[in-house]
Amino acid sequence: MSSSAPGSTTSAIEVLDIGVRGVRLLRRNEELFLSYDDFPWFKDQPKRKIENVAEVSPGHFHWPEIDVDLCLESIRDPEKFPLKART
Repeated sequence: MSSSAPGSTTSAIEVLDIGVRGVRLLRRNEELFLSYDDFPWFKDQPKRKIENVAEVSPGHFHWPEIDVDLCLESIRDPEKFPLKART
């Protein structure tokens, strides 16, 4: 049985940074930003819950511990999706 090389990515989505204004993700070679203004569900979550993300199908991301599902288009252009859930 062989393992992947150290440092190689096994997930299609990776959390790069959790900052004061939002969360930065890396999907393949594209960096995505989820501001807390547009995606308030992430603001007060522990790091481990935000980092537990999977791309369950192409362009569909799921955070099971936060119960959040987002499509790639809503992350790229949140203004096209004005409806927000209450936090």
